[in-house]
Amino acid sequence: MSSEGLHAPRERLSKETLTMHQAIVSLIEELEAADWYRQRADDCEDEALKNVLLHNMREEIEHASMLIEWLRRNNEDFERELKEYLFSKRDIAAHEQETKHD
Repeated sequence: MSSEGLHAPRERLSKETLTMHQAIVSLIEELEAADWYRQRADDCEDEALKNVLLHNMREEIEHASMLIEWLRRNNEDFERELKEYLFSKRDIAAHEQETKHD
């Protein structure tokens, strides 16, 4: 695993922290790749290539979703927040303001 992004000496970090780091960095990379593919598809004039790029974008979104689910299953904080916000029909910002005033 790359130590890129570690803000403390590796030897001082727990195995759990390093594992979470792997997942979070991987999620960042998947989201970034989805963004790149989408931008390339928007800029592409060849329809066949555009379709390939959009297919690749969707695969990166699938990978990101898998990582989000892993984070939910393996971290109580992610689990709590994802349960709070995912698949809700409420206004996200309004809900945040409501919970801060409770």
